[in-house]
Amino acid sequence: MKIEMSYLLLVFATVLAPMARAQSTPPQPKITGVLTIYSPKPGVTPEQLMKIMPAEIRATAPLYLDHKIQQWFMRGDGRGVIFLLNCKDLAEARVLIESLPLPKENLMDEQFIRSDHSCRSGHC
Repeated sequence: MKIEMSYLLLVFATVLAPMARAQSTPPQPKITGVLTIYSPKPGVTPEQLMKIMPAEIRATAPLYLDHKIQQWFMRGDGRGVIFLLNCKDLAEARVLIESLPLPKENLMDEQFIRSDHSCRSGHC
């Protein structure tokens, strides 16, 4: 068994490794969106949220109209919203969300998940 493994390693080192180096790195999937889960922090009351909600709506509506917020959904458990943001990376999404009134008041937790459309085109 050790001889067979040594033989395979030798074949790889002499034949396959140079071929692998000659090939370019496959292109990375283009990030076309960031899924953001936006939930109140533990202990935040509905009253605290409602106090800031008019400003939050005024801030998010233009983002939706400018296509920065591609889609949004209410969470099924009633604990916030899910945004699909039209951002090139996680850092851009974080800056966008943290500019909103609720995060500025330290009332929300955010989770950012990168997304790409490679599975839609059959390249999963």
